[in-house]
Amino acid sequence: MRRPNILWYCTDQQRFDTIKALGNPYVDTPNIDKLVEAGVAFTHTYCQSPICTPSRSSFLTGMYPARLHNTRNGNDTFPDFPPLITKMIADTGYRCGNIGKFHLTSSGHRTEPRLDDGMTYWQFSHAPRDDWQKGHHYADWVRHRGGDLDTMRDSLERVPPQYHQTTWATECALEFINVKSPEPWLLCVNIYDPHPPFIPPKIYADMFDPEEMPGPYYRDEDLKTQQKLAEIDFQGEVLPPEGHDAKRMQAHYYAMIKQIDDQFQRIIDHLKTTEQLENTVVIFTSDHGESLGDHGLLQKGCRFYEGLVRIPLILSWPGKFLQNVQRDALVELLDLTSTIVEIAGLEQPEYMQGKSLVPLLTEMSAIDEHRDFVRSEYFDALDPFFTDGSGAFATMYRNRKYKLSVYHGHDIGELYDLEEDPWEFNNLWEDPDYAKLKAELIYKSFDAHVLLTTDVGSRRVAPM
Repeated sequence: MRRPNILWYCTDQQRFDTIKALGNPYVDTPNIDKLVEAGVAFTHTYCQSPICTPSRSSFLTGMYPARLHNTRNGNDTFPDFPPLITKMIADTGYRCGNIGKFHLTSSGHRTEPRLDDGMTYWQFSHAPRDDWQKGHHYADWVRHRGGDLDTMRDSLERVPPQYHQTTWATECALEFINVKSPEPWLLCVNIYDPHPPFIPPKIYADMFDPEEMPGPYYRDEDLKTQQKLAEIDFQGEVLPPEGHDAKRMQAHYYAMIKQIDDQFQRIIDHLKTTEQLENTVVIFTSDHGESLGDHGLLQKGCRFYEGLVRIPLILSWPGKFLQNVQRDALVELLDLTSTIVEIAGLEQPEYMQGKSLVPLLTEMSAIDEHRDFVRSEYFDALDPFFTDGSGAFATMYRNRKYKLSVYHGHDIGELYDLEEDPWEFNNLWEDPDYAKLKAELIYKSFDAHVLLTTDVGSRRVAPM
């Protein structure tokens, strides 16, 4: 039996709560909604870092960023081991391609260097700017069509859909899919949106009225909470919603997702037209989330609130996976790596730290449980804000009921009862009634960190 094609569609900085079929009435995602109906949506999926490079490093290798020794944005090199999952897949006969962002090493002042990635199709776009003299395929595509990215980005119309990175990625995907070959394929499509700056094409921005937006999850007490965390890395200022113009940012964010939804469907329609959809696993996910004004924060940094670390994960395979099923089991994004390995017919290497989701994708009777806890980490991750190594170090441990965030080197932390307080307003860290529970969770979090991220070196070959 021919192994399936795999369409791995990954947006950038998209929160979990941005899909209409999964409970948000303010967004407009009819095509992603169809994917939800056609497959399995994991509603409690957590990235392993709230920052791009460590998160992508994790889900492209199946290892925690600290175990991989790749925890920062702006890093110069990438470890030689382990191989990327795309290399593993390619070595077993898959035709592999990447479109858009990769971001396993820095793209600052250079185009990101290629790794031994197994890709035979490579169309690169780190960001929708024209900052690179060569090797930025998206900017070349725009110029070839007579456009100027910098001029368009600064105009009232913004970059129109016909010149947009999301559209370019779709055109590349159609080109890849059109290649007739006997081997199965894996295609990674990496959209830059809805990453800041929040500048959707005007035609999409006009679809969403800021005054009709619900606004962020925010209370005035958030300013005091964030003041206690002032020493901990974050992009931007802590401000009340009006200070961030949060409803307008939310409207623009949803407009960007609307454009993604339209372009995503073009790829799905093309798979149908070319009679490939029935044997294609479709994955829709993101690398991490976005604060979007929650708790007075905009963009990302060293925090572990739900909007930042919880992301969408939807998988579909017609006739093979369950349909219209939502799973609320605790899932880590690196579990997707293990799932792809199994789908492709490979044996999972010992170094991989994920756990395949295939039973939850295929067995209706499977108990909706996967992990007892999920974890995320932030280790001096932001660049260029803290290039001297003085950035924050923090870890998150979340079980079904509680979330603990420890900011190491500071007498600061956060503890939330997510059943009673799902949007994390009431920090129990200093509450004496929760002192025993806090100590227990710190102990469990420390154990998880040591056991899952410590590299003990080469294998033992003798007792001494």
